[in-house]
Amino acid sequence: MLTRDEAEKLIQEVLAAYPPEAAEDRAKHLAVLDGEALEGGCGITANRKSLPGVMTIRGCAYAGSKGVVWGPIKDMIHISHGPVGCGQYSRAGRRNYYVGTTGINAFGTMNFTSDFQEKDIVFGGDKKLAKLLEEANALFPLNKGISVQSECPVGLIGDDIEAVAKKKSVDLNKPIVPVRCEGFRGVSQSLGHHIANDTIRDYILDRPKADDGIQAGPYDVAIIGDYNIGGDAWSSRILLEEMGLQVVAQWSGDGTLAELERTPKVRLNLVHCYRSMNYISRHMETKYGIPWLEYNFFGPSRIADSLRRIAARFDDRIKAGAEAVIAKYQPMADAITNRFRPRLEGKRVMLYVGGLRPRHVIGAYEDLGMEVVGTGYEFGHNDDYDRTQVDLKNTTLIYDDASGYELERFVERVRPDLIGSGIKEKYVFQKMGIPFRQMHSWDYSGPYHGYDGYAIFARDMDMTINNPCWKMMTPPWRQPNAA
Repeated sequence: MLTRDEAEKLIQEVLAAYPPEAAEDRAKHLAVLDGEALEGGCGITANRKSLPGVMTIRGCAYAGSKGVVWGPIKDMIHISHGPVGCGQYSRAGRRNYYVGTTGINAFGTMNFTSDFQEKDIVFGGDKKLAKLLEEANALFPLNKGISVQSECPVGLIGDDIEAVAKKKSVDLNKPIVPVRCEGFRGVSQSLGHHIANDTIRDYILDRPKADDGIQAGPYDVAIIGDYNIGGDAWSSRILLEEMGLQVVAQWSGDGTLAELERTPKVRLNLVHCYRSMNYISRHMETKYGIPWLEYNFFGPSRIADSLRRIAARFDDRIKAGAEAVIAKYQPMADAITNRFRPRLEGKRVMLYVGGLRPRHVIGAYEDLGMEVVGTGYEFGHNDDYDRTQVDLKNTTLIYDDASGYELERFVERVRPDLIGSGIKEKYVFQKMGIPFRQMHSWDYSGPYHGYDGYAIFARDMDMTINNPCWKMMTPPWRQPNAA
C-alpha cells in the first residue's frame, strides 16, 4: 500500500504530463485521504466540466434521464427522440430486470426512436414525433404513458416537444412527458437525473388527478434509487417486507406509473442511490412532508446498520422485525464470509464508478477482508465525496472525473488485485493482466444488494481475482525489459 507521501508524489507525477493550466485544474480533482474525515469536506472539486482534450469516462444527460431514471419504468413507452444511435446503444444495457410481458405491459427492453434524418434536422421533427406517439400507442395500447427523451439535435433545432406532448396527451388520454435531456446539457449524466426528477415532479406527482381513495398504511415505504440491476431491488424488498414494512413503490427498477403516483402517500422514502434521486426525495419532503433516509444494502455489516436505522423511524414492531431479519440471515452471511474471506483477505481494490457505488460497496469489500485503496466518481458532486471520506480507513487515492491516462498511471503504480469500474475501462485493464469487475451492471451477474446479493458478490470477486487465467498473462510491468 502506498504511504501518504508516495500517493501525493504519484499525483504530482501524473499532473506533470499536462500543460500547466490543465495540471492546475486537474489537481483540484485528485486527493489523498488517510482515513480521517476532514472537517469541512475532503477538498475535492467535483461536478465541473471536463477539460477539452482530456478524455473523460462520463455519460451524458440523456444517459442519466433515459438510461437511469425513466427507462426502468416498465409500463411506460420511452421514446428516444432524435437519431437512432442513442436509443439503440442504451437499450437494455443496464439490465434493469422487470416482471411483465414485453410488448404487452412492459416495454423496458424495447427501443422506440424517431430516427432523425437530415430533413428532420432542417425542417424539424415535431410532426414526426406526433406521428410516432400515435403509432406507438396504436401498436402497444396497454402502455400507461409515454416519455419523450430528447437527444442532442432536438435541443439544437428547437423542436417544441412540450407542445406536441401536451396535445397528444389529450388526444390519447394518457400522460406524455417531454424530457429536455439533450446530451450536451450540464457536465455529465448527473444533470439528466435532475432533469428527469423535475419532469416526474411536474408531469406525474403534481398532475391534477382524481383521488384514488387509497389511504397510506402505517408501514408504507418506497424504495427510491434502486434500478433493479440483476434483481437488486427484489433482494432489497425481501428484507424490508420481512421486517414488517410494506413497499408500495419502487423507483424505478421494475416500477410502474401507478407506483410513482402513489409515492407521495408513503410514510418514508428509502433512498439507495442518493446522487440520482435526492432531488425528488427533497421535493416530496418539502411538499408532502415525507421524510427520506439513505441506506446501504451492500454487505452484511452495512445491511444490518441500515435495517436498524430504518427501523428506528418506526415503532417497536418494526424494530423487532429488523432484529429478527438480521438474526435470520446473519448465519448465512457468516457462512459466506467464512468461505470466501480466506481467499480474498488482504486483496486491494481500486474503484471508479458512478452514482452510489464508489462508497456503498466499500463495506462489502471490508466484510470480505479486502481493502479499497482508490475510489472516485464519474459524475459525483462534492457532497458525494464528503459522504465517502467517512467510509475510508486507510490511505486512499481519490479521483474525480479521472481520465483514462490518470487511471492507467494510478493502476500501474498501485497495482491493485482488483479493479471495479465500467465497460469502457474493462478490456483496457484486463489486457494489462488485472482482474476486473464491471460495476455498473455487475458484469452480467447480480443481484449484489441484500443478503442474497452478498453471496453472489463474494462469489464473483473470488471468481475474478483467483481465476487461473491471470497467471497465464504477463502484464507490461513484468515484461523482461520493463523499467
